[in-house]
Amino acid sequence: MSESRPSRPQEVVLIVDDDHSVRESVSGLLADEGFSPVGFADGVDALAAIRAGLKPSVILLDISMPRMDGWDFRNAQRGDPALKDLPVALITAAGFSEGTIRLQFGEIPLLRKPIRPAELLDLVERLSGRGAA
Repeated sequence: MSESRPSRPQEVVLIVDDDHSVRESVSGLLADEGFSPVGFADGVDALAAIRAGLKPSVILLDISMPRMDGWDFRNAQRGDPALKDLPVALITAAGFSEGTIRLQFGEIPLLRKPIRPAELLDLVERLSGRGAA
């Protein structure tokens, strides 16, 4: 007999990363914890999905991607009153200094690749508000 969790809406976590294996592994980890992961390979498609009605609780954003990278996605997101307050965390292997990243992205959480599962889950739970429950 399996133990059931109380029924509640699943928090959507948007994973914006051009690395398919990262999207798949992070998606699997989050789905196992009751989140509803949605992945995109670049910022263009991710922004289009949000503007079309996708309502993420958290956005996990890579820096280096084709078409629209993390820098441009974050600028577009912060410049849109309907999107500016969505919680964002960076997940990146880019070698930029933390100071440079904070200057461009603001004060948002940063996880370096390779991602440690426990650290990622803790961060997503905190940003989604689940950690406060």
